[in-house]
Amino acid sequence: MSAEQARSPAEPAPREPAPREPAPPLPPGLDLLWGRRGRGKRGPRPGLSASAIVEAAIRVADAEGLEAVSMARVAHELGFTTMSLYRHVTSKDELLQLMWNGSAVGAESLELAGEDWRAKLRMWSVVQREMLDRHPWITQMPMAAPPLAPNSLHFVERGLAAFDGTGLPDWERIRVIGLISSYTLNEARMAHDAARAAQLALQAGQGLPAGQKTGAGPGAETAPAPMPTFESLLRELIDEERYPRLYRLAWSGPDSLPDERAEFLWGLDRILDGVQILIDQAPGPD
Repeated sequence: MSAEQARSPAEPAPREPAPREPAPPLPPGLDLLWGRRGRGKRGPRPGLSASAIVEAAIRVADAEGLEAVSMARVAHELGFTTMSLYRHVTSKDELLQLMWNGSAVGAESLELAGEDWRAKLRMWSVVQREMLDRHPWITQMPMAAPPLAPNSLHFVERGLAAFDGTGLPDWERIRVIGLISSYTLNEARMAHDAARAAQLALQAGQGLPAGQKTGAGPGAETAPAPMPTFESLLRELIDEERYPRLYRLAWSGPDSLPDERAEFLWGLDRILDGVQILIDQAPGPD
């Protein structure tokens, strides 16, 4: 007896599987990162690759800042023509996406140390901050949407995993990850901007110690004095009657604030204090 004959009259015939719709095209840059880009009509230039282009662009950005990165500048760094690069990378915007992904190489093998979620998430943020300090040009990049490059998602996955066992819902986890990332990025950007301003002031003074002149005579230039601190500017600008609280802050505090890293960690710990409240309110362990 055939299978068709053995089937009960009330038993419906098995449905044919619906044909799979083709995957939607990814935006330029992501299609290359996720291996979804087809080969072009012209073959790639021998001796050149997208990874080599990205590595050269990161070297330029690390040394000279993001504003120095262009297709022509990277081509010069590699010893190829600019048109050769376009066979691998279609635009500067795409190159920036590839650079972002390249800056996070190793995220897939990152292991967060610590006995609880807080220690692991604190390490996660510190690792991110150290990466931003190694590549400060990232703080200059436009960020219209969350990064979707493979290495970036690996890093996010590690952060989410730090909450395993806490009972914190997934959407609360991703919101915390976004909050900590925003804080870390903003702190790195401010530190980088301050360092750039100090470097420009030093260059304007030709690298001479404060007060030292570049030569003799009335036309000699003097190197700028060190940049004033926030406290010293407050003491210069405010009076006790109009700004009593700021006045008290300026004159009762220490002569200098803790170093930038200590300030970063202080803020991070306050965020984690708030996350502990969320976890305490969660339904229970996963």
